[in-house]
Amino acid sequence: MRLHSIAIVVLAAAALSSCSVYSTVEAKAKLQPESDRKLAPDFALKDATGRTVKLSDYAGKVVLLNFWATWCEPCQEEIPWFIDFEQSLKDRNFAVLGVSMDDDGWDSVKPFLARHKINYRVVIGTEALSGKFGGIDAIPTTFIIDRQGRIAATHVGIVSRNTYQNEILKLLDRAGPPPQDSVGAAGRDVVPLDVVPLVADYLRAN
Repeated sequence: MRLHSIAIVVLAAAALSSCSVYSTVEAKAKLQPESDRKLAPDFALKDATGRTVKLSDYAGKVVLLNFWATWCEPCQEEIPWFIDFEQSLKDRNFAVLGVSMDDDGWDSVKPFLARHKINYRVVIGTEALSGKFGGIDAIPTTFIIDRQGRIAATHVGIVSRNTYQNEILKLLDRAGPPPQDSVGAAGRDVVPLDVVPLVADYLRAN
């Protein structure tokens, strides 16, 4: 893939300008208005265990979708944050999903996952997947996806941990569609309102 060569050019330009390419950007959480959000493209790819991962399987969850690579230093800076988010927020219907853009695929990625004890699912990206997301020309590129599967925020390059956290929490704090099993449970335990008068009449008569 051409991302590696692009990264080399960016690093060289940063060195010439005496700027730090790895400085994080502190930005206020700025989510797209709901009316402007577009549905994230679905995909089906294998994770490190060989199981198929579909983005659509995460419906009802807030998802941090991160395009990264093992050789990308800004990506390595972000990964501990994502590990913490996955651990602390997974019980609130949140998930991190990583998409590695490494040229040699699992040969580099599997040892990296083990070494860094990554606790979220990772797949190997393809040019086709990159195209679905408008072309991933720089990494890290991260999409914050709301419970309805829509892209609520996009970050090209590294931003601060607080920026990610604030966006995620804002989406988690908004009511989302109830899980299907909870709908079924409610149906078993709740008496329909139109039955209540009939029950009352029966009790008075008896």
